[in-house]
Amino acid sequence: MLNKLKNFCPFNLVFFGIIPGLIFWVSLVFAETNKESPMIINGDNVEYSADSKEVVATGNIEVTYKGTKLTCNRLKVNMQTKEGLAEGNARIQDAKGVVTGEKIIYDFGNKTGIIYDADFRANPYFGKAKIVEKVSDSEFVAKKGYFTTCSLHQAHYRFAVKKLNMFPGDKTQAKQATLYLGAVPLLYLPQFNYSMKDPIMHAQVEPGTRKDWGLYLLSAWRYNITENIDGRLLLDYRNKLGWAEGFYSNYRTPGVGKGEFKFYYTNEKPADQATGAPTEFQRYFMRWRHKWNIDPRTNVTTEFFKITDQRRKNRTTYTRSFLQEYFFREYEKDAQPLSYALFHHAFDYSSLDVLLQMRTNHWFDQIEKKPEINYNLPSLQLGESPFYFENVSQLGNYNKKKVVAEPDPLLAATYSQDRDNVTVTRLDTKNTISLPTKIGFIQFKPFVSSRQTFYDKGANGQAGIIRTIFYSGADMSTKFYRIFNVKTNALGLDLNGLRHIITPTVGYLYTHVPTIPISNIKQIDAVDAITRGNTATLSLSNKLQTKRKGQSVDFVDFLITSEYVVDPKSGANQNSILTNTANKLESQLSDLIFKLKILPYSWMRFESDATYEHANRDLVNYNRFSLVNYDMSFDLGKERSLSIGQRYERKGKNEVTAGFTCRLTPKWKFGMYQRYNFKQVRNSSTGAVTLERGSQEQEYTLTRDLHCWDLDITLNKKEISGTTIFFTFRLKAFPENEFGFDQSMTKKKSGA
Repeated sequence: MLNKLKNFCPFNLVFFGIIPGLIFWVSLVFAETNKESPMIINGDNVEYSADSKEVVATGNIEVTYKGTKLTCNRLKVNMQTKEGLAEGNARIQDAKGVVTGEKIIYDFGNKTGIIYDADFRANPYFGKAKIVEKVSDSEFVAKKGYFTTCSLHQAHYRFAVKKLNMFPGDKTQAKQATLYLGAVPLLYLPQFNYSMKDPIMHAQVEPGTRKDWGLYLLSAWRYNITENIDGRLLLDYRNKLGWAEGFYSNYRTPGVGKGEFKFYYTNEKPADQATGAPTEFQRYFMRWRHKWNIDPRTNVTTEFFKITDQRRKNRTTYTRSFLQEYFFREYEKDAQPLSYALFHHAFDYSSLDVLLQMRTNHWFDQIEKKPEINYNLPSLQLGESPFYFENVSQLGNYNKKKVVAEPDPLLAATYSQDRDNVTVTRLDTKNTISLPTKIGFIQFKPFVSSRQTFYDKGANGQAGIIRTIFYSGADMSTKFYRIFNVKTNALGLDLNGLRHIITPTVGYLYTHVPTIPISNIKQIDAVDAITRGNTATLSLSNKLQTKRKGQSVDFVDFLITSEYVVDPKSGANQNSILTNTANKLESQLSDLIFKLKILPYSWMRFESDATYEHANRDLVNYNRFSLVNYDMSFDLGKERSLSIGQRYERKGKNEVTAGFTCRLTPKWKFGMYQRYNFKQVRNSSTGAVTLERGSQEQEYTLTRDLHCWDLDITLNKKEISGTTIFFTFRLKAFPENEFGFDQSMTKKKSGA
């Protein structure tokens, strides 16, 4: 091809190019070697100089080379150096984004260049700049311009910057950034850093009002000290409580793992204190977490919590903890967090765990473990024999600490110095030998176990007692199935074959009378409370399977489980703490547990669980459902869904929930959630009403598409906390990020 081009006269190209109304496309393919990707140039007029090895082209030019596509009106490119100059509606595009400008100086080989008067797009950003410098295939620098996620020519919002470093798909860094809403400047940022791999916004502000806080303003500022240290600074103001501040810090180390530290402090000055009561309370929360993966088999995990709460400690009338007041999501996950250090190592066939657990917060009960060593050897075949051996051992020094509140003359509740503590050193080991086998069509696994537990002292002052417990039992299971040649779409069920699988399972466990009664053992946990037992665990699974779109689907999955307690009265005589009622009981079937899942259609799902009370120790309320839950969900098409559920407790609530979402127009979407209680609930001891009959929660949400933003307007009304209005803005480019404010109105008054 090169030889042919050398003999081709440039005059011919010019001649054909000037024919009126005729656009002549010429494609030139240049390749230095067979291994190099070719550069393809298409244009109305293309001239090649063999001496200078340059191509000059005009009119509707398109160049493709190594995944890069350039279009322009005028082009000059050196085929040796791969350097070129493009002018007139110049546009360059690759997998990382698109940049357009009046002039582009570009190196096709290195994928670097300079674009003047540029417009750029690097998903999800749009922007303009006086100069854009493409530093590499994964980075470009924009100077004196702006960037936004709004695709309109007149963006709804934008960040005007002096210098912007963009790493498409990775991160964005800017200096001297000013946030504009339309033409109005709102915020100046000396430095802006945003990682697309991190869903947390750089700055978050949440104003609002709440009955117990009054007017409030919560703010968080994201910071990056180094590549391995980042976090957030917190500064909050609550009109009825005062100022609060704190910080988060995430860190990563090259040799000893990663972790995070959090601290939040407030010197509360409640506005509603009674005359003579304290007016200031120090409250703070400190948390440190760290994890170190030493090698693929070994790791260390630590968590440390310290919560000082003078307000809750010094007032009997105030019951909310610091976490409940300020970090409710963390409170829901763990209201009483523990401080510990855990070392774990996995051997070839076993594992070792060393746990050190200390009490750092004295306002809740806790078991200290100083330390606890656990060794676990799962089923291991004994040589060539059919027998399997299993060992679970635990050695620990335990201190069970309780909190006892004592009345104070000034209506305070102070904590005693850990009275009624229980301290013991315990070694517990359990050895099991099993013989898995198959008898006909039944999988059968008999086993025997021996458990020895050593205590350094007993409950009555005895020294060095050893308790021995003998176990025996067996597990049995089998499967029956039948295949039905059913292929139908009746009622839209889409059944392509049907397989019915029945799996009955029986597990029997006999626990011999322990050699030491529990009345002589210090009670730390469940290990110390073992008594004689004789139970059979029964389970029956029913499944209907079919194929949909080539995939196996559990069309129906129904599971029933229960336990049959054999001769429970025989275990009562050896333990004085059991009630006389137990002596009157006979062998019985315990509660039945039901779990059901049905997938009749790809757009419909039904799940339910229930507990059927077969018998109670008080010989009352036989054969009734004590708990029933179900959920139904319907996918009714694009952005339309419906869900219905119920939570029923025989001695508690009976709530029905319903949710619905629907796209009303291309710009508006509506969502609704309802929770209604059909049953009045009273405290069993006091008789006071704890839950009224009627609506418990209503929530309505309108979502407006604002082009580059989504705005949620939510009205939420709860019986226990009143009515709140939420306004939430979500940037479409980063739906994980949001900021908003809410207005919480006065709680509904009694009788209103």
